[in-house]
Amino acid sequence: MKKLFRARASILTLMAATVLMACGNSDANNSDTSSDGSAASSTDSINPDLPYIGIMQLTTHPALDQIGEGIIDQLEEAGYVDGETATIDFQNAQGDQSNMQSIAERFVSNDADIMIGIATPAAQALANASSDIPIILGAITDPVAANLVDSMEKPGGNITGVSDKTPARDQFILIQQLLPDAKTIGILYSSAEDNSISSAKEAEEIAASLGLKTITKTVTSTNDIAQVAESLASEVDAIYVPTDNTIASGLATLIPVADAYNIPVFPAVDTMVEEGGLATIGLNQYALGTQTGAVAADILAGADPATYPVQYATGIQLVINRAKADQLGITIPDDVAQNAIFVGEGE
Repeated sequence: MKKLFRARASILTLMAATVLMACGNSDANNSDTSSDGSAASSTDSINPDLPYIGIMQLTTHPALDQIGEGIIDQLEEAGYVDGETATIDFQNAQGDQSNMQSIAERFVSNDADIMIGIATPAAQALANASSDIPIILGAITDPVAANLVDSMEKPGGNITGVSDKTPARDQFILIQQLLPDAKTIGILYSSAEDNSISSAKEAEEIAASLGLKTITKTVTSTNDIAQVAESLASEVDAIYVPTDNTIASGLATLIPVADAYNIPVFPAVDTMVEEGGLATIGLNQYALGTQTGAVAADILAGADPATYPVQYATGIQLVINRAKADQLGITIPDDVAQNAIFVGEGE
């Protein structure tokens, strides 16, 4: 059935191409773009003999971008090269729910062999679109809480992949090492993201177990960040940001507010340290992408997602922004510095 579908699509495409050539169309070499303007592989000439891989990225920010790069590179390493040995249809939803639905429908209508979701909302949109096509999770913090799998060990359906759950306890211990006098930690996250809700709850519990008071505030979009951050920064000694796509997208708004109060931001993601956060013990996002790509290759090779355990991301690293530490007057203890990767000016 799949071969027949693609064969018909190819015939229609050939007919359309003939008409365009007859009219002297000069744009035949232009690359295809999705409805939201993001670059994408052309699906107008799907080769019925090649696997079709649909990849949906929630939005644009450095962490998700690096994950996407890692997925593509690992797929190529496994022999799935776009336009040669596979059709890789990479779409960016730009954070829009209607885009996510449209992209998911696009993949399903093109009879994808697998679909990959980068970030929880993207994976949820794919799951809503199909219960048959294998779906690979990339950067999904808590797949169980997001109702994507039955359990990490036995997913039970058409979904498996990689969790980007970070070592939150180690992150809070790092806060205490760098700010020994800190008493109150602000937690800032988006109430619209299931992954952030579960991560923030865990953060509150960990902070309490370490004797820290927390003040938690939420945003619903990047438009809320400046006002909410202003309120939070005036009440705390530091701000902690769990894995959260909304805050990551609006980090350029958060950091100046925190800087105005001389308050460090401790994000869960390494790329957010490079963008102005102080430090984290987090995941290498590109490595997370390559791990996700490896899972996708296994499923393409015939592994059953129902029995393929969801993996936890590896590649934990301590990252410190030296320029930010200097700006805030924070001294990095020698025992912490010796294990750190430093980013920032001069590094």
